[in-house]
Amino acid sequence: MWIWGLRVQFPSLTPLNLLMNDNGMQKATILGKEKNAIETRVDLMDKRVQRGKDRGVYAFMQVSDKVDGIHLEVDGRPMIQFSSYSYLDLNGHPRIQEAAKKSLEEFGTGTHGVRFLAGTLRVHIELEQTIARFKQTEEAMTLPSGYAANLGTLAALLNRNDIVISDKLNHASIVDGCRISGAEIKRFDHNDMEALERALAESPEEATKLIVTDAVFSMDGDIINLPEMVRLKKKYDAMLMVDEAHSLGVLGETGHGIEEYFGMVDPEAIDVKMGTMSKAIPSVGGYIAGSRKLINYLKHTVRPFIFSAALPPASAAAAKAAFEVIESEPERVKKLRLNTEYFISGLKKRGFNTLNTKTPIVPIVVGHEYNTYTMTRIAAEEGIFAVPVIAPAVPAGTDRIRATVTAGHSIPDIDRALGVFEKAGKQVGVLF
Repeated sequence: MWIWGLRVQFPSLTPLNLLMNDNGMQKATILGKEKNAIETRVDLMDKRVQRGKDRGVYAFMQVSDKVDGIHLEVDGRPMIQFSSYSYLDLNGHPRIQEAAKKSLEEFGTGTHGVRFLAGTLRVHIELEQTIARFKQTEEAMTLPSGYAANLGTLAALLNRNDIVISDKLNHASIVDGCRISGAEIKRFDHNDMEALERALAESPEEATKLIVTDAVFSMDGDIINLPEMVRLKKKYDAMLMVDEAHSLGVLGETGHGIEEYFGMVDPEAIDVKMGTMSKAIPSVGGYIAGSRKLINYLKHTVRPFIFSAALPPASAAAAKAAFEVIESEPERVKKLRLNTEYFISGLKKRGFNTLNTKTPIVPIVVGHEYNTYTMTRIAAEEGIFAVPVIAPAVPAGTDRIRATVTAGHSIPDIDRALGVFEKAGKQVGVLF
């Protein structure tokens, strides 16, 4: 297996030789010294990362010295960003900046407390009221991250007597939340509503059932079939939780999300609405929106809410202002949609496989790990910032560059990227 340019053939990595101790526990000898399994894993990762860096294909955690919208500077080189989640190009928006500054002056840099005790500020309540109005729910709550929102909510809602039914390509935070909940987990084939119905039909009628799904899938960019999922949820008396991390500000005529995209106005369609404030919203944190009783329950049971520090006041104020800007500047959503269509069309015309994406998340399938890293390196040398995604984050054989397009890109920006990806694809043999 290739990892960052290193061909890993475990256990033949010299001078690391895997051994088994008398108790069957994995041990290793490195340069003559016996190491335990934790030390072995740490050492292996260190070698993999260093080998990738030595070969010039390690593409992770690159440091940006300057950021101005889609333009950035990395190691002194000007680049165009094609990996950002800033879908609406709101980072640095004057109205949002001003809201953050005002909150900073009023409340300072932090809260010095958890929300449950001394950390709740007026700005947190105002943000949650804004989210509830935006998502058309009775109430909302905010958490330190989207990961914490999914993990904590699933763990709080479910127990070992329940059944959670999850799309196979759901985000890691959903996967981990399902596991930690103790509920029985049923996974259905990606976006396959027949498979979902089988999972529901095979579940005991009396069991509590929760369906959980991404709205837009973060690796493939495709959209869940929400209308059919809602129909099945009602047919089998289940509940539904939807993660809108990548659909908020993206889907729908005005960016209100997946329900607007499908023209759904049923207030009972989605029971638990989750989203983040670190993508289209240029801040940090996650949220859960729903009924008053649901949010009241979660505020008293979600451990990341109870035991984590409250959002910094400037971040909360920035998020609130961003929701308001989305509604007051709908032209950003329109431009994002046009740029997305132009970018996907351009890639397909050049022969690239972009799977079933209809969103700003655009997979450029390469198929081979090392070629994916090579294409990423070529793109970087040509001034295009993009990142590789390899197995097991995606199915083996679908290794890819995951490109993202935003409302901040111009057509010349997109044309330049298309040309660079075409050149890189031809060099590694993806295109002919």
